[in-house]
Amino acid sequence: MEASAQHTSVVSSPAPAGKALKIPRSVLVIIHTPAKDVLLIERADVAGFWQSVTGSQEPGETFAETAAREALEETGFDAATFGGVRDLHFENVYCIYPRWRHRYPEGTKHNQERCFALCVPDRLAPILAPREHVAYEWLPAEAAAKRVFSWSNAAAIRAWR
Repeated sequence: MEASAQHTSVVSSPAPAGKALKIPRSVLVIIHTPAKDVLLIERADVAGFWQSVTGSQEPGETFAETAAREALEETGFDAATFGGVRDLHFENVYCIYPRWRHRYPEGTKHNQERCFALCVPDRLAPILAPREHVAYEWLPAEAAAKRVFSWSNAAAIRAWR
């Protein structure tokens, strides 16, 4: 399944000096319980932006490796402990918000996002990366889909459940 994106044209600014540019391929990891409660985390850089675990691929990584790494970095949950991440075979292609385009190679406007799920046994307390996220909450799947700021995140939650 693939969802389409709205296309816009905005000139991006260069990446900060000394910082590697991101690859325009990323993952979204829906962390959930067997009861289908979904973990959401609030971004540190934009108050009120709730999301699932997300992150860009690093050179040489598979999407599954990126998903496991991002889950560990953003929540402290080691995917291998819980049976690993599960590829949902669902991708979104979306327009990168203009405020974040400077992180990518010049002219990059779209990102390919592969969706994964990670089932944990209960509503565990994550260890958040404080520079990335400031709060977390567990919600039933439909409430989580309504709470997230990104249409691609909502689409992934609705497709997963």
